[in-house]
Amino acid sequence: MSIDPGLVALAFGAIFLVEFPDKTFIATLVLATRYRPLLVWIGVVAAFAVQTVVATTAGGLLGQLPRTPVEIAVVVLFTAGGLILLRGARTADAEGQEAEEEYAAKAVKPAHGLRAVTTSFGILFLAEWGDLSQILTASLVAKHNAPLSIGLGAFLALATVSGLGALLGRSLLRRMRLGTLQRLGGSVCLVLAFWGIVQLARGV
Repeated sequence: MSIDPGLVALAFGAIFLVEFPDKTFIATLVLATRYRPLLVWIGVVAAFAVQTVVATTAGGLLGQLPRTPVEIAVVVLFTAGGLILLRGARTADAEGQEAEEEYAAKAVKPAHGLRAVTTSFGILFLAEWGDLSQILTASLVAKHNAPLSIGLGAFLALATVSGLGALLGRSLLRRMRLGTLQRLGGSVCLVLAFWGIVQLARGV
């Protein structure tokens, strides 16, 4: 199974914009202030690897269904995701503060070495179940029937977001508004939904 660079880029861009203003970034930022950033990143990336495999597997199974219902479902999911992001953009900064306090409470015990890795893995693994990025990854796999390319792009996006959170999280938050990033991510989802509608109308 070959890798399509275009689909890798598509998945990377879409998931990055959706995930950057999400709780994942905040959680990684908070954990990196409690434990060594590298250990946090290793644990978080391991959790993302498992979640990406789950999402791509689910998308692959959906992709085996008749194409038209799958295409319609993907359009609905992208539309819903876009609207959710746009609607939540107004309160994104306040919710980001709440998320920061929530994850700070979960990481009160000091941890080193493997324990810091496993703690970071556990917190992010539980936080990501049913997350919008996971749903969108599955949707992209179902639409394009390219689990390897989409999975790779999604994983790289998640790893990049968590790396930025671990290394530069606080300084980035001082320069960027989560609400603005969330609006951008919502707009991308709506563009993908619109393109899906165009393809349906053309019978693709």
